[in-house]
Amino acid sequence: MENQTFAKCDKDYFMMLEAGFVAVNDADEDSALKLFMAAQVLRPNNVFYKIGYGYMHLCKLELKQAEEMFSSVLETEPGNEMAHSFLAITKSMMPGKTSEGEKMLSKIAKDSGDADIKELVTRSQDFIDNFVKKSASSPMDIAKPKKKKD
Repeated sequence: MENQTFAKCDKDYFMMLEAGFVAVNDADEDSALKLFMAAQVLRPNNVFYKIGYGYMHLCKLELKQAEEMFSSVLETEPGNEMAHSFLAITKSMMPGKTSEGEKMLSKIAKDSGDADIKELVTRSQDFIDNFVKKSASSPMDIAKPKKKKD
């Protein structure tokens, strides 16, 4: 009976993963965790659930945990472009690793044949240039009195 249940669920493996990513994007961590855990139970040797966990950490700006997840995927599958891309994005936002992440993004943009990966990397590079590397003003800057011009 248990094998039949797993067989029924296994055919929906990738839909389960996709639903987990959607849950992350909707800030529904509880559902995302349950979906990624279910995917892990169904296919423990498949790395995609780890990418899901890493993506969740990345979206929460838990960069160290995201880096660990994506790195563990690359230990198993060194050619996984999605894990490489997310690892590069993660490193680009980490103090002291920004330039390493940027170099990784540039290499991926140049070498990848996947249009979706290229778009992800291009958008990430734009985000890093406009928000990570620039010092943005803070709400405290707005509250400071402006100097009068003579």
